[in-house]
Amino acid sequence: MTMNLEIQIEELRAELNSVCDAAERPQIEIELELARAELAVVLAEQDGSIEAEPPF
Repeated sequence: MTMNLEIQIEELRAELNSVCDAAERPQIEIELELARAELAVVLAEQDGSIEAEPPF
């Protein structure tokens, strides 16, 4: 799963660097931030920093 997220992040970075439409830039930036956040959560779950289980 992390590999897919890392690939998605790289693709979004490349897309952001080549975007010409000013209206698309914020959308791509949001998608990139969401992908980065998702990757951070997955990595934290893997190393035990956080638990994915609900507290109840």
